[in-house]
Amino acid sequence: DYIFYTDWMWTSFVVFSVSQSTMLAVGAVYYMLFTGVPGTATYYATIMTIYTWVAKGAWFALGYPYDFVVVPVWIPSAMLLDLTYWATRRNKYAAIIIGGTLVGLSFPLFNMVNLLLVRDPLEVAFKYPRPTLPAYMTPIEPQVGKFYNS
Repeated sequence: DYIFYTDWMWTSFVVFSVSQSTMLAVGAVYYMLFTGVPGTATYYATIMTIYTWVAKGAWFALGYPYDFVVVPVWIPSAMLLDLTYWATRRNKYAAIIIGGTLVGLSFPLFNMVNLLLVRDPLEVAFKYPRPTLPAYMTPIEPQVGKFYNS
């Protein structure tokens, strides 16, 4: 169970840092360039934060620990993106490159600070043992080489 929760937390950090920073940068830059309105990245990040709080509540209602879903810190990175867009309004490529780089570098940093506040996975593992899978979902070992001579 300890391995389950530590692996889950590390996987969440790595995979979600890459995917969510990309989602924020690409989605918000596209929307800002399309509308020309600075501030849309922060608005976008606020919506995603609220959505994640709802998902966190849903997982908690299913019996998982409260810290199982860690809400990513989108808003500061989005504010950097908005600031970059405001500063480079005349050059959309600079907004994309500089803003995307700032989001890509700052998002994992903010989330690492966020993860430091999460309870110890060992404590979580003992308090909330991993639910056992029902029989129909139990993985079956592959029968490698069973029909090799036939």
